[in-house]
Formats: sequence, structure tokens, C-alpha cells
Amino acid sequence: MGRYRPPQPPSSLYITVEGFERLQAELKQIWKRRAAVTKALTAAAAEGDRSENAEYIYRKKELREIDRRIRYLQKRLPDFNIVREQPDDPSRIFFGAWIRLEDSVGDEKIYRIVGPDEIDTPIGHISIDSPMAKALLKKRIDDEVSVKTPLGTRFHLILEVSYRPLLPNE
Repeated sequence: MGRYRPPQPPSSLYITVEGFERLQAELKQIWKRRAAVTKALTAAAAEGDRSENAEYIYRKKELREIDRRIRYLQKRLPDFNIVREQPDDPSRIFFGAWIRLEDSVGDEKIYRIVGPDEIDTPIGHISIDSPMAKALLKKRIDDEVSVKTPLGTRFHLILEVSYRPLLPNE
């Protein structure tokens, strides 16, 4: 008997133009990959006994994963709200903003607030649904932001806000 997990709250449907184009390109690419996997699956199925055929079992699993991702993208893409315009007040933090922060130790980080389907932590893309983004929204340069984390509350100072990419040590 498994533990009950309540359903996740629905994530935001906002996405940047770049993120939307990236997901569309992924969908096109995954259809091509699906054709190749289907061809390999057919060849593996022709080899005979499927119950002990590792290639057949692997390709079936791979095809299930591909089909799951295709279904997700086909369902999600039409529902997105693509954010194309900059906000009326570019000195404040809204969706799509690039933010340079300084933490209490003096280390600088650059983040961009994006949709949940565009998260890429190594390059600083954080979800608009994340605690950090929620704390940053509508703030300005020189505002101090506190973010509750599992390790305790962390404080950050907003050094720069831009709606174009920020370069390190710019």
C-alpha cells in the first residue's frame, strides 16, 4: 500500500518567447526520435520471443517515455501565456527579468525569472513559482529580500534589474 500524495498545485502558465520556441523545437525533435525508436522496436520484435528480448523491452520502455513527453508537450504548449512585452516599469522585477543579487557573504548571483517549464538552475533560470522569485517580484534596486530556505532565512540585496541578459561582472 502506497502513501497518499496530494496532487501538486498547478504551475504557472507563463513562458518566455525563447522558452516557448525551445519547447516547440523539442517537440519536433522528439517526433523524429520516436520514428527511429519505433523502427528499432519493430526490428527487435521480429527477432522472436519478446519475453526474453532485452532490446525489445528496452525499446518499449523508451517509446513509453517518448510518448509521455509528447503528450505532456502537446497538452501544455497551447495553454501557455507567452510574455513578449516588457513591463511598464522596467525598474521593478517582473516575469522575464534578469536580476543581479548580492548575498550576506558578498557573493553575487544572476537570476532570471522564467516559467516552470524553462527552469535551468546552472544558468540561473528560476521558476516564477519558486520562493526566491516570489520574494523578488515587484522589488527594485537596493531593496533587501529575505527568502526562507530549509537551511534558514537568507538575505539578498538587489544590485541590478534588467530585461536583457546580464553578464557576470558587467
